[in-house]
Amino acid sequence: MDPYTSLDPFLGGMNTPMFVVTTVHPVSGERAGCLVGFASQCSIEPDRFAVWLSQRNHTYRVAMEAKILVVHGLADGDRQLAELFGTQTGDRVNKFDRCSWRPGPAGAPILDGVIRWFAGEILDRAAWGNHTGFLLAPIEADGEPDPPPLMFSAVMDLRPGHEA
Repeated sequence: MDPYTSLDPFLGGMNTPMFVVTTVHPVSGERAGCLVGFASQCSIEPDRFAVWLSQRNHTYRVAMEAKILVVHGLADGDRQLAELFGTQTGDRVNKFDRCSWRPGPAGAPILDGVIRWFAGEILDRAAWGNHTGFLLAPIEADGEPDPPPLMFSAVMDLRPGHEA
């Protein structure tokens, strides 16, 4: 029996930004990407960012071998990308055949038309519960301050490609 309580009372009503994380396997060249709600800057000096990927999804399996992750900050108008990367699984669908992208550092996909993104070298991985955290050091970044980010409330109705 789990002695801990649910975070639902605390998290209810919170609205966090959504991201798409993409990567590429360094040997096979297999590309992967998924919608992510667990991500945060975690250091200022030096700049560090962490993303947490569900251990059940295709992107997690590719990312465990990858050297680079690209984190795309979605804008308010990017719901179609959120649907593609959040409701489809790379186990069955090549998501990159359904969107425009270009190769970034180490060949990791950078999605075209996304207002902000950065590529990060994976410095560390740590399993926490049913997600694994990936600590990233930025190696390339681009972005604009506007428009506002796509928030969780705009995608909470999406049915995930994999259970968490």
